Amino acid sequence: MAKKSAGILLFRRTNGSPEVLLVHPGGPFWKNKDIGAWSVPKGEFDDDEKPLSAAIREVREELGIDVAGDFIELLPQKQKSGKVIYSWALEQDTDADAIVSNTFELEWPPRSGKMIEIPEVDRADWLSLDEAKIKIIPGQVPIIENLEKILSES
Repeated sequence: MAKKSAGILLFRRTNGSPEVLLVHPGGPFWKNKDIGAWSVPKGEFDDDEKPLSAAIREVREELGIDVAGDFIELLPQKQKSGKVIYSWALEQDTDADAIVSNTFELEWPPRSGKMIEIPEVDRADWLSLDEAKIKIIPGQVPIIENLEKILSES
């Protein structure tokens, strides 16, 4: 069975232009990567959890904030790996510099037997839609485009 992931694309309007909040993965592998490395705050869930509940939980885990309001369901996106990302947009501002991410243990360097604790997300940033489409993992670009289409029609 294909893996499933759920997330929330927070957006705000600055001087009338929409911006989205993307997150950068923590850890040594991602340390010097920027273009094509950012993501919607999201994570995997199983059949016991509803996708929106999982998305809300993931935002709490990766950003340290609670979200509530009028969630806008976006189109599910199938990734090259086969994983399907379910996402919602929510208009909510937050301080990107104040995020508090959960952590996990990683063996580093690989096969060294040495474990290090790293944040799941090392930073977040508000980006224009055009900038977000450049910085986000290529398979997630349609999530930004979906929100862009919805905002242009409203």
